[in-house]
Amino acid sequence: MTVNRATLDLIKRFEGFRAEAYRDAVGVLTIGYGTTGRAGVGIDPKPGMKISEAQATEFLRRGVEKFAADIRPAITAPINENEFGAFVSLAYNIGPTAFKRSSALRHFNAGNKAKAADSILLWKKAGGKVLRGLVRRREAERELFLTPAAPTAPPATEIPGKPSLWAAIVAAIQSIFKRT
Repeated sequence: MTVNRATLDLIKRFEGFRAEAYRDAVGVLTIGYGTTGRAGVGIDPKPGMKISEAQATEFLRRGVEKFAADIRPAITAPINENEFGAFVSLAYNIGPTAFKRSSALRHFNAGNKAKAADSILLWKKAGGKVLRGLVRRREAERELFLTPAAPTAPPATEIPGKPSLWAAIVAAIQSIFKRT
């Protein structure tokens, strides 16, 4: 599953673009749209370092793809693109390891989407303090999570690598028309 535009826009809005390296709320050197050296996307911010907005967007894209690939296997329930995007945004901000241990993921995989959405709101502290910016971001992630979208993951009854009933029906119809 790919990360949708709404997710990238949400991350950009809350991370904000900073051309020059800066220390985030907990003192980590950061640049662009919240990119740190820990992200492992090809840049290690240093004091005084500057990048363009185009470079920042590319590092964001790489980071989002990396975090999405990292958390995807931990998601065992069917998920739509907005739910996935909210989880990617959360993981981008708190780290994939923390996300994989989160109650948001645990509730989601257990089939309780309402509790999963509410659990996103719990991640509002940095350095032990509640930050208004994190409160607003979590509210936006929860809103994205709850925004209806077409399901993009296979239903739980579908076996990966095996054709779905719909695919089998389409194949049967196609073979009938090939014979005539």
